[in-house]
Amino acid sequence: MLRIPRILQISNHYLHPGGEEESVERIARKVGALAELERCCFDSRQWTGAGAPSVAKQAQWMLHNPHSIDRIQAIDERFQPDVWLVHNVFPVGSAEIYNLAQRLKRPVIQYLHNYRPLSISGYSWAGGHVTRGSAARTYLREIWEGSWQNSRIKSAWFSMILWRMRASSGYRSISAWIAISDFVRSRFIQAGFPSDRVHALRHSWELRNGRVPPFEDKGYYLFLGRLVDQKGISVLLRAWSELERRLGSAAPQLKICGQGPLEAAVRAACERHTSLTFCGHTSGKEKDRILRGCRAMIAPSLWWEPLGLVTYEAYDYGKPMLAARSGGLTETVSHGRTGLLHQPGDWRELANQVMALESNRALRREMGAAGRRWLVSHTGSEAWSVAFNRILQQVTQADPASPEPSIRPEPLTVG
Repeated sequence: MLRIPRILQISNHYLHPGGEEESVERIARKVGALAELERCCFDSRQWTGAGAPSVAKQAQWMLHNPHSIDRIQAIDERFQPDVWLVHNVFPVGSAEIYNLAQRLKRPVIQYLHNYRPLSISGYSWAGGHVTRGSAARTYLREIWEGSWQNSRIKSAWFSMILWRMRASSGYRSISAWIAISDFVRSRFIQAGFPSDRVHALRHSWELRNGRVPPFEDKGYYLFLGRLVDQKGISVLLRAWSELERRLGSAAPQLKICGQGPLEAAVRAACERHTSLTFCGHTSGKEKDRILRGCRAMIAPSLWWEPLGLVTYEAYDYGKPMLAARSGGLTETVSHGRTGLLHQPGDWRELANQVMALESNRALRREMGAAGRRWLVSHTGSEAWSVAFNRILQQVTQADPASPEPSIRPEPLTVG
């Protein structure tokens, strides 16, 4: 009789929780159905407020946080896991987690929800543009922009930690990397990560509606996400300004839901344009209501979206998707079938696509129905479990004496 594997899941919640936290919870539920699961979660908010450690202590603990390491070691000793499933570990968890795994001879499966460790922020975004080229060049641009916690000093320190880990084989304990899209996998392989250890596994989805939801269209379009540059907020606002110029009072309505540093700019735009409505942060029944009534959802992202779970949400309600041809969005939106893709930053093309949907009610319904079918056939729990279990078996049955492949760091140069 086969023994059920034991998995220790390790994660660090961000200061501003988002889609990754929801994905980590979903993964925990799926893994818990395949194996014995123990969890160890840290929270970046532990380092804020009156009781937070000093900045110097935080910098030191990003390398080696004795409290985090003691906690993981105690869980590991009691639980005796076969493998660690690691998500984000910074800043509270610390880089020492990977050295501890190596000392304890615990293989690690590392989830890649974004572009860290190739990018300090995880976005591969600085100065209003995607950062192309080597990790070293990305680090330097992000340092200049203060991409991590709005601080050049903190960004520089974080880059040194990430660079040190890569240059000194700090990831030697990682037996497998799981990228959430083919696009993310390709970026890491291009950066020198071993192709046989980097796996693409898109997130599964738990349908909110067991059956196809009744068609409902209240005539408005919907943006749902963080109000930051890389999400294409400026593209969205310019597209709607163009629609008002062309159509006047007949321009379709747009609801903008989310929060972030561009909230003031969004509020100001809503005051100038009668077709725009700012809804702020939405969740629960209110979010479901807004999703159910929209005509289509929009993701005009300028950065390389790792996957774009907003597409899953649109399809769950049978809504077409208007998205940028960016990163993982191209793997979930089929142009002309489940939605329409526009060139990142091309607000005129986006405006034209909105007008195309406005003039063709049948097309909207067909695309929404096709999206729902795609979601059902491509994001099922069973298929995800089979793929994850295959990776798990590969890791747990690997020969511990086999040499670990190296991850080549690029030269730290500018040019």
